[in-house]
Amino acid sequence: MTAVERLLRYVTFDTTSDEFSETCPTTDAQKVLGKALVEEMLEMGIEDAHMDDNGYVYGTVPGDPELPTIGLIAHMDTSPAASGAEIKAKIVEFDGSDICLNEQQQIFLSASEYPYLNKCVGKHLVVTDGTTLLGADDKAGIAEILTCAEYLIKNKPRHATLRIGFTPDEEVGRGSDEFDVDKFDADYAYTCDGAELGGIEFENFNAAGATVEIKGLSIHPGSAKNKMINASQVAMEFHSMLPVHERPESTEGYEGFCMLTDMSGEVEKATLRYIIRDHDEALFEQKKDRFYQIAVYLDSIYGDGTVEVEINDSYYNMRRQIEPVMYVVDRAQAAMERLGVKAEFVPIRGGTDGARLSYMGLPCPNLCTGGQNFHGRFEYAVVEEMETCTKILIEILTDPNLRK
Repeated sequence: MTAVERLLRYVTFDTTSDEFSETCPTTDAQKVLGKALVEEMLEMGIEDAHMDDNGYVYGTVPGDPELPTIGLIAHMDTSPAASGAEIKAKIVEFDGSDICLNEQQQIFLSASEYPYLNKCVGKHLVVTDGTTLLGADDKAGIAEILTCAEYLIKNKPRHATLRIGFTPDEEVGRGSDEFDVDKFDADYAYTCDGAELGGIEFENFNAAGATVEIKGLSIHPGSAKNKMINASQVAMEFHSMLPVHERPESTEGYEGFCMLTDMSGEVEKATLRYIIRDHDEALFEQKKDRFYQIAVYLDSIYGDGTVEVEINDSYYNMRRQIEPVMYVVDRAQAAMERLGVKAEFVPIRGGTDGARLSYMGLPCPNLCTGGQNFHGRFEYAVVEEMETCTKILIEILTDPNLRK
């Protein structure tokens, strides 16, 4: 079975995660896919394939004991930012013209809006009908890992021992919460959760989530002077004090941001929720501190306790953990070069399971999967790039120069 055939099967499973759920996994549907993956792994000969109580799937393809044990990891959930239900995926050959995803609703995928498509002329794309995401993030990674595993089992080249890990809830920042690093027992690993072919990522955002609670005082507007505190109005004041140039739509590369993700409010109470991101640790701390400073200022106007800020760190830049073992990155780059693929080192403007796993003692940079436009209705995967990404994984594991 090819990687794209696997992808088309996996996207039929709705595995949307839920950031407001307190269970692990956050949605039961993720275990449905997990069970199907275990069955597939057992059928191909991965004898220890299993899913634990928290929905994590593990398996091993034994290799040469003289070589290192290498992990390949991907996540099963899809982002709640767009619907992951009833995905209608299809393969189209891209000739450079706009792709009609949905004739009835007149939804088109256009290179004028998504310039990377210009590199895909003559290739085949897996697309949706424009009403859901695709789920290539990260089911393309799962498909490529299992296609690689199947190749090793069938062809029996000399290769490193492969540890496989499929996680739930990565999209809501919990993919590594219950990952058993000791049981996984790999020397190092790669998450297969990137995008453009050639991408190797070992830098990511430092990340935090902020909740701003505002307490108001309601009174009849006819007698409100010097008495009413409109929590919704204070919430707008709070947001207006954050720098406009530090929003996602104004940043790129290494530039960090603060993003308002949702809000609710009335006169008596308002809530703002944000994500805070920066590659630089000092700037990350400055961004968090600004939230507290704004709260202090608004309290000085409206009274103590009007604005309460709670900030929780989510993950940190993995670069600090990867730099001492850069040979892990070098081996991925060498594998790409042997296949004629130019490696590109791009900072992740987000995070992966690998970021937290690296801090848990498992060095884990991120590799490309051949998908684009993740988390949205115009997500797609490039069939030919998926095939090459699979070859990259095989090349890493069968590297003739590989040593412990």
